[in-house]
Amino acid sequence: MGPVSLESFSTWKVVIVERLTDKSCASFAEVLAAKESVPGGGGAAALVGALGVALGSMVGNFTTGKKRYADVEDDIQRMLADGEAIRTRLIELVEEDAEAFYPLSQAYGIPKEDPSRAEVLEAATKNACVAPLEMMRQIAKAIELLEEMGEKGSKMLLSDVGCGALLCRAALEAASLNVFVNTKTLNERTLAYAMEAECDALLAVYGPRAEACAAKVMAHIRK
Repeated sequence: MGPVSLESFSTWKVVIVERLTDKSCASFAEVLAAKESVPGGGGAAALVGALGVALGSMVGNFTTGKKRYADVEDDIQRMLADGEAIRTRLIELVEEDAEAFYPLSQAYGIPKEDPSRAEVLEAATKNACVAPLEMMRQIAKAIELLEEMGEKGSKMLLSDVGCGALLCRAALEAASLNVFVNTKTLNERTLAYAMEAECDALLAVYGPRAEACAAKVMAHIRK
């Protein structure tokens, strides 16, 4: 491999031509298990988060129009709209994470004697942090939605709220790993510390909230 420029680094993204999220569940799991650079933990985290918020939306769709919940109908409609936006964004992030990780995997293959290696690797590493950090922000919104859906949605589907909360907690923590594994190698430490601080804050606030939401559901079911 000859010298690599930042311009050529940006063209690596076009290699991924088939959308991962257009695959069947079985095909996605198969490619996830394969000896391939993408998808990886980041894409899996985004997908799990999307499934978590989708469960909240399912509860909302079964609740809407029911006379028993007429007083919260406007809230249910708002949550359905919010849930769709979050789910759509998380599905997009499955693709964005793959597009960002592929150049990073290629950058690690640049010979150490190549003078461009450090700059290209730094740029690729920064870029690889963007998608998982955005996943965490979206998953935090999903957890808030699930909390509210647990209060206002149909009690017949309360277990689905709890399942969604547990999935979102796992997705939040999984996404954070994909930030931390990259920030630890960044030379620009101020940026690294800022991203790590945001991750830590999201974990500290929303991890316990998701756990509490699920625990509340469990307590209600097993009372």
